[in-house]
Amino acid sequence: MALLAQRDRDTASTATNANLDVMRKMMRNLSSMSSSMASLNRWLYQGLGAGALLIAAQGPAAAQFFPDSPLRTPLAPTLDQQLQTQLNNGTRSEARDRADSFMAAASNQARAGFARKAIALWEEAYDHYRQANDDVGMGRALDLIGLTHGELGEVIPAEDALRRRLAIARDIGDYRGQLFALNNVGTLLLRRGFAPEAERSFEEAQRIARDIKDIDGQGISLSNVGLSAARQGQHGRAVKLFEQALIFRQQSRDPIAQANTLNHLGDSYLALDLYPDAVGAYGAAFNLAKRDRDETNEFRAIDGLVAAHSQAGRETRALDLLDRRLAMARSRNDLRQQFATIRSLASFYQSRGNDPAANSYFQRALILARALGDRQGEVQLIDELTQLAYPNR
Repeated sequence: MALLAQRDRDTASTATNANLDVMRKMMRNLSSMSSSMASLNRWLYQGLGAGALLIAAQGPAAAQFFPDSPLRTPLAPTLDQQLQTQLNNGTRSEARDRADSFMAAASNQARAGFARKAIALWEEAYDHYRQANDDVGMGRALDLIGLTHGELGEVIPAEDALRRRLAIARDIGDYRGQLFALNNVGTLLLRRGFAPEAERSFEEAQRIARDIKDIDGQGISLSNVGLSAARQGQHGRAVKLFEQALIFRQQSRDPIAQANTLNHLGDSYLALDLYPDAVGAYGAAFNLAKRDRDETNEFRAIDGLVAAHSQAGRETRALDLLDRRLAMARSRNDLRQQFATIRSLASFYQSRGNDPAANSYFQRALILARALGDRQGEVQLIDELTQLAYPNR
């Protein structure tokens, strides 16, 4: 496939720099909105995104990919979407027919919630597609195997499946398949703590996305490169990458993707102690997430606002946002988010020496931990309560 001509790159670079200036102005303006708009959205910007508190508070929830994971974005089909894909309609053979049968059976098992049985059947399908020399079928089976291992939080087998899928995509010249696989492999490497290696994978994906002029691919790849830089403590570089990624994400008109990158941007602003910029980024992410009913980014943006206000010394605003976060979780009957918020409130009061209030919230969190069957969280909370009761022990 032909690469972009150099003049196209120069034009794109000029446009990007101009757009970055606009983006920076937008982010500065977000933190100084007019009083009429502020009265409408005041509480969005009055909290603390209890990022530091809530991370510790969430306990041993089922392992999940990063919020910006390619496995969770429109760049490539999700697991549910892939389960609905039609079976191979090409030239028939006994091996291909058997492979298709295994794929259908695996999909049924996955829908029924039997992920491990589904993986075993997809592996069988992969073997039969290989016998039929069906590269497309092999790639699809590996995608589903990798996605499902990822859903289970099993990053090493997920990475292995996606690397095999990447090899097939390269063999058959499937550039979009390479883009998908490279971002997912990078995501898994990042989960394992290999940020430099993850960055190289994301950068390769970004080059492919740029060469084939894939807007979604460029947005997610740049955002992931920024996330890798942030994981390496290079927040200044991360901010520039996130700002570049936002240009493409705005072009794709995908609010979830934009909210993901804005939350990442807020995290890096926060790490640089740029509190007004962090509040602006998190506030913009919250607005997008709320409008699109994207609860994951909505809660995450509130957490960022809590952290920003808290670290800036605006404790009253931080506490107000935590209270509002709890009300939001209750209105949605989300026990996990209620548990996370109550633990954060307990930690908030404990860090400020208000032991009676901290004890009350720890007790409430303990009840929720038991309701959730969160044994590890229960043990941690009992330890916290013991330390409050016997501080000199």
